[in-house]
Order: sequence, then structure tokens, then C-alpha cells
Amino acid sequence: MRPSNRAPDELRKVSIERNVARYAEGSCLIKFGETHVLCTASLEDKPPQWLRGQGKGWVTAEYAMLPRATATRTRRESTTGKQSGRTQEIQRLIGRSLRSVVDLAMLGERQITVDCDVLQADGGTRTASITGGFIALHDCLKWMVGRSILKHNPVKDHVAAISCGVFKKTPVLDLDYAEDSVAETDANFVMTGAGGIVEVQGTAEGAPFSQDELLAMMDLARKGIADLIAMQKAAIAG
Repeated sequence: MRPSNRAPDELRKVSIERNVARYAEGSCLIKFGETHVLCTASLEDKPPQWLRGQGKGWVTAEYAMLPRATATRTRRESTTGKQSGRTQEIQRLIGRSLRSVVDLAMLGERQITVDCDVLQADGGTRTASITGGFIALHDCLKWMVGRSILKHNPVKDHVAAISCGVFKKTPVLDLDYAEDSVAETDANFVMTGAGGIVEVQGTAEGAPFSQDELLAMMDLARKGIADLIAMQKAAIAG
């Protein structure tokens, strides 16, 4: 039995609320159970310095956790003068995931930065950030089309992410902290609406996991991401 009493293939309750930040070109508040992430997309009318003159744009991401997103206060990284390795790794993952579904040439010489700020953490903050970050990015691009900055929305497909793991020798979907902290295996999957795999991260915390367990987690992830993309489509249509 899972601590949350969910079935092995059951997501936490997910909600997506769009247009929650007054000044951002695109924004959403996404909740995976008790994990809550505010995602905002901001347009800058020039690409990064290293990309200038190449006729295409860039999508990047920044990720942070508020000090009391967790049970005990965590110092703001700005007070230490540098980002942790974990923060850098997560925001690069978010950026790669979002760029995988955007035609950067259609974007033109512009940059969109997607900020993902964790308000409350209970496992799966990076997967929630990717799933919600896509909504914020989509709405930013839609905003640009509506103002004739772009002729067409350069989004090629949806992208979403979910965690899976092996908990008490059973493959399970969408780990919360109670499971994640003691799981034998922890993995994250990023996939597109067409079923393409953008990234797979997997770590055995104790004994190595088997190929059968990996495939079982992959099957769970496909199901979970299909459900998340259906939720994204419903949110965008609303």
C-alpha cells in the first residue's frame, strides 16, 4: 500500500490555473498534490549574446524553491552567492524539455525565460515545473501571435514530465516525498504528446533496478504523461 493510498498507476490530484501573474506574458500555477509551482514566461526581444545574428531564438528556464517550500527553512541561494548543483541541473532540464517542442527559427531573434518557483514541495518539483512551464510558454507564444509579433505559434507539440519509482519492490507513478525519500529506485521521464522521449533520469538508491522494472516504469510514465497532456490541452482550451 502506498502512503497516499493511491493505486500504483495513479497520479496525485493535478490542477492547472492559467494567467495567475499579472505582468507575465504567460503564467500558470500547477499543483501535483501538495507540490505547488508558479511558472511564468517572460519575453525578451533579443536572443542571448552567443546566438545573435543567427536568425533564431532561445527558450531557457530558471528554477528556485522558496525558503519555506519545505518542512524546514532553506536559505535563499542568492544569499550564498551561487546556485547549487541541483538547481542548475533542474533548470537545464526544464530548458531542454521546453526547447524540444519549439521551432526556434520561427521564434526569431528573441528569448523566452520560463521561471519556475516552487511554493510548496512534496516531491516531483522538476516534473511539475516542466508540465506547468509548458503552459506558461504556450501562453506567452499565444500572446505574441495575438499582437502580431509572430505569425504562427512555434509550438510543435506538447511536453510533460512525471516521476516514477520502485517503492517496496513495486513500480509506482508520481512519487510524493514520503515515497521518494525511501524508494529503491527514483526516475523522471519527459515525453512529448506524440510519445517521443526527451529525457530519462533514473537512479537506484540501493540495489540496481532491472530492465523489467525500467520498462514497467516507462509504461507507467507513458500513461501518466498522456493524462497530463490531456489536462494541458483542456487547460489551454479553457
